[in-house]
Amino acid sequence: MEREELEHLIRASAEVTHEYEFIIIGSQSILGSIPNPPEEFKASMEADIYPLHAPEKADLIDAAIGEGSNFHDTFRYYAQGVGPDTPTLPAGWQNRLHRIQSPNTDLKIGYCLDVLDLFLAKAFANRDKDREFDMALLQHGFVNLVQAVDMVAQMPVDDTKKRDLRARIRRWSKMLKDRGYNVPDA
Repeated sequence: MEREELEHLIRASAEVTHEYEFIIIGSQSILGSIPNPPEEFKASMEADIYPLHAPEKADLIDAAIGEGSNFHDTFRYYAQGVGPDTPTLPAGWQNRLHRIQSPNTDLKIGYCLDVLDLFLAKAFANRDKDREFDMALLQHGFVNLVQAVDMVAQMPVDDTKKRDLRARIRRWSKMLKDRGYNVPDA
């Protein structure tokens, strides 16, 4: 997905829900802070989105511009209506959002997760696709290993899960180093 396509999804979500502000939480939220990332970060053709002040309207997004919709068939990308409880995010994530607002959004606003918050949400979810995405973030230097490990303290999970999460992130970094990539420790 390209930045312009995400902007289109923000505009279309506003038309469907009659809302003005949206939160983008999935992998394509990278387009908020990195408008033109390497191709591997733009592979997904869906954006996970919900209206900031009316998350219950996410179902309207799914129905009108979601997977399998006429919108999806026409444009080859789509929005998935999600809720605010979908990701597990570190404390303070709302203060680190990146704003997308332009004529292409019809001046509606999409708030995208900061890359480090996105990284931690995906690291916590720990699905195969999330691991690959996060390892690419480390490999390209979009996420700093030390900052990621330090930010785990802000995750709203128990100490055992925090310990596991830190170990997982360090393991990913080691895997990349073993493959010959330069992943700075600081």
